[in-house]
Amino acid sequence: MTTRRFSAAVELDCTPEEAFTYLVDPRNRPRWQSSLLSVDVPADEEPHLGQAWSELTAVGVRPHLVVTDFVPFRSWAESGTWRGVRADLRLRFTARGAGCRVQAEGEVSGSGLYAAAALSSGLLAGRAIGADLRKAGRLIADRRDG
Repeated sequence: MTTRRFSAAVELDCTPEEAFTYLVDPRNRPRWQSSLLSVDVPADEEPHLGQAWSELTAVGVRPHLVVTDFVPFRSWAESGTWRGVRADLRLRFTARGAGCRVQAEGEVSGSGLYAAAALSSGLLAGRAIGADLRKAGRLIADRRDG
């Protein structure tokens, strides 16, 4: 089993409530997650603990995900699997003045033929999630100000 941990922290110009509400809704993810083309989740389903969905990534991977932690405006986590790869992501939200800090932590694991995919994904994940979270922050601000 090969495991690669990653982390990123970003400061956003929105409240923890605004960031949490936007980021934990899978329907918003294709707008801010660069590697994602689409999600398959019911249009009227609100985010909740145990929520499950599937995604289609830009490289053709179709992971299945489930929410494993859901504490409104404080923390949220998901676990995703695709063939021999598992990825876990946790987001923590902390108020900072008029904005907030979002701390992302996770790991990607794989075994056998999928060990190399897990290792390479994990190497890129920290930088990618940081860029994606900053993009989400801009989208949240645009929604609020627009």
